[in-house]
Amino acid sequence: MKAKSILKRFIRYTSLSVGLSVGLMNSVSADYPEKEDLKFGFIKLTDMAPLAIAKEKGFFEDEGLYVQLEAQANWKVLLDRVITGELDGAHMLAGQPLGATIGFGTQAHIITAFSMDLNGNGITVSNDVWEKMKKNIPHKNGKPVHPIKADYLKPIIDDYKKDGKAFNMGMVFPVSTHNYELRYWLAAGGIHPGYYAPHKGDNSGTINADAMLSVTPPPQMPSTLEAGTIEGYCVGEPWNQQAVFKGIGVPVITDYEIWKNNPEKVFGVSKKWADEYPITHKSVVKAMIRAAKWLDDNNNANRPEAVKILSQSNYVGADYEVIANSMTGTFEYEKGDKREVPDFNVFFRYNATYPYYSDAIWYLTQMRRWGQIAEHKDDSWYMDIAKKVYRPDIYAEAAKELIAEGKMNAADFPDFAKEDGFKPPQTEFIDNVTYDGSKPNAYLNKLSIGLKEKDVL
Repeated sequence: MKAKSILKRFIRYTSLSVGLSVGLMNSVSADYPEKEDLKFGFIKLTDMAPLAIAKEKGFFEDEGLYVQLEAQANWKVLLDRVITGELDGAHMLAGQPLGATIGFGTQAHIITAFSMDLNGNGITVSNDVWEKMKKNIPHKNGKPVHPIKADYLKPIIDDYKKDGKAFNMGMVFPVSTHNYELRYWLAAGGIHPGYYAPHKGDNSGTINADAMLSVTPPPQMPSTLEAGTIEGYCVGEPWNQQAVFKGIGVPVITDYEIWKNNPEKVFGVSKKWADEYPITHKSVVKAMIRAAKWLDDNNNANRPEAVKILSQSNYVGADYEVIANSMTGTFEYEKGDKREVPDFNVFFRYNATYPYYSDAIWYLTQMRRWGQIAEHKDDSWYMDIAKKVYRPDIYAEAAKELIAEGKMNAADFPDFAKEDGFKPPQTEFIDNVTYDGSKPNAYLNKLSIGLKEKDVL
């Protein structure tokens, strides 16, 4: 593949040497990536698909990029290696660029110009917990009625408390979507997931908790559940479906049912790297936009091929059948209860790849809600941080080039002349609370459990 890239560059420079005008030489050489050999990190999850597809379908190469993809041990290692420059960029939790930039955990200015997907996570509980929950859940035609609220888990957690036992659940990282989605679901059912208090040196996230949440790397979730260390977890795919296949747990809800079409992973790079290699960065975004579109084209027609690629050991490395369960429009809850969920994981539809400021602000509200941001912040602060981290301007440059090159249509993207970066107020949450990204403090005040606008622990 690299040979093809080198050949393209040779042809370009050969053309220059046989008499192009100086002005044209400048225009040609100016758009060539400053750095063409790149190493990107990822975690073994199906939502790293845009990276794998951009590489396997030659979209990176079309931009003059030679990309090496390298699986990372966990999210902290991945972030640290982007900060140190060992990785040029990475598949990241949406909260990582925001958390790093505001200094929760490791301090570093990380930006994103590309959102990788919508939805794609689930919450799984052990077989023992499921059998107890199931008694309380309404059934229709012999099957549980979905969405299943945490209200049905609450009596079980209350029993654990009476017996003096901790109810432990796993999530993947303190600023992960999974942590916030699990907390959202629990809180909507009257279960307190606990507070962080970094100003007091307490980053356990378990202050006042009814359920004790702790970090477990995604691929280790099923084995940790099987060992009995945790009673359930929130994670991306294929690790919920693997619990079904292994017969060790039951996915009770997807994040699509907690918040319809919620934003998920992003592609993150350091601000320093982006400033040093702006054309390379734009070229990377162009390749990933094409990959995301390919993943959703023709009503997910390419997904079986994508699943075959992702099942390779150098990518997700899980069995084809396990990955296919959620990537091809279905999701299996209890063994044999497979249901149609065509939007379980969306990569391009609904402007999934556009980095909306309102998405960034939602993550910041959850950091404030659970104490990771210890003190009150004005609405303007949320907006300032969102603009510092989320970069729709770079995305728009990449998209406009793809349109000019005839590779994409204007209709594939938001109307850049009118887009302000804010989605309309969103209502499709499991607790029916409306989220308006322009009013983060008002949103915090509406949530029943969690810190309100002016609260301090």
